[in-house]
Amino acid sequence: MPINELNTKRMWMFYSLAWIVYSILIGFIVQFDEFNQGNFNWAMATRTVLTTLPTAFILALIWPLSAKLNHAQISTARLVTIHFVCAFAFACFWHFFGIAMYYLLIGTIPQRSIAWYIWPFLYSMMMYGVIASIFHGLRSSESRRLQDLAFTQAQKLLVSTELNALRNKLNPHFLFNTLNSIIALVRKDAVAAEAALFRFSDMLRYILRTEKSGQDRVTLDEELDFVRDYLSLESLRLGQRLQVEWQIDPSTTAISIPALSVQPLVENSIKHAFNPRSQPGLLTIKAEMRHAENCLRVSVQDDGPGCDVTANTTTNSNVNKNQGGEGMGLRTIERRLQLEYGERARFTIETAPGGGFAVHLDIPYQ
Repeated sequence: MPINELNTKRMWMFYSLAWIVYSILIGFIVQFDEFNQGNFNWAMATRTVLTTLPTAFILALIWPLSAKLNHAQISTARLVTIHFVCAFAFACFWHFFGIAMYYLLIGTIPQRSIAWYIWPFLYSMMMYGVIASIFHGLRSSESRRLQDLAFTQAQKLLVSTELNALRNKLNPHFLFNTLNSIIALVRKDAVAAEAALFRFSDMLRYILRTEKSGQDRVTLDEELDFVRDYLSLESLRLGQRLQVEWQIDPSTTAISIPALSVQPLVENSIKHAFNPRSQPGLLTIKAEMRHAENCLRVSVQDDGPGCDVTANTTTNSNVNKNQGGEGMGLRTIERRLQLEYGERARFTIETAPGGGFAVHLDIPYQ
């Protein structure tokens, strides 16, 4: 697994510095007894440092070896076996290298028992194991980092793809319902239908503009202008049956929200609260700041028949079925909020039989 260039440079700088400090420390340790007696052989200390540093170059070869072993994706048992063999070979090499250096520098071969050589031999193998563990640990850490990065990018791509899919579902749904309303109006009033078509063209420009720019966010003011056009169109058909009350806090109009997130709520109320009845009804659209929760609350409420679910329901997709069985807008809006804001956003429904229907969107603001 590749490691980025900056981290590789840092690793080798730390590796080199650690070996320099270690070599100097060993140079002082082998002179510890003489140092306590007030004597210190600088020449011997220098030789110790110079004969220790080559270890760093030899053990550095474990780095490319660890890359090849990781790439081969061998089993743990096989990995340990290979490194054990390499550690044994390194210890043998270092043993004879030490004897050779001693002969070159001193002129004789040290005559010591075999037991005297066992501990340095095991120490060399342990040193190899420590370096190999560190290198494999670094590669494993980098591998996990890249996997997490890939997972995050995949999640973002999934969210983006799903958002586009949801928006593509929403637009045909909106267009289909609006065209049905205009067709119904043509049969009653051709002039009003023509005005409705102009309104409808303005609404289409809004939709196309958001799609063409690739921006899924609009200001609340832009979204409410779109809702006003939609209500103007519906009022041509519904007449006095549609009464609208606006309660918009001026400080909320510049806040960014997902495009087409309020209009489907209004459309849902028109369909289920105003279309079925002949008496006037009241539709309330409200926007307010909730500073304690760092969110904008947008509410759409009607005084229609409501539906048979528990009051103060939160995030209940079954409401759509109770509202008519074919509504897609509410589920789409709820899903969009989940994808874009996660648990920071809330989609809340309040309804009761005969008690109207209200949807609240709590959208976090930056």
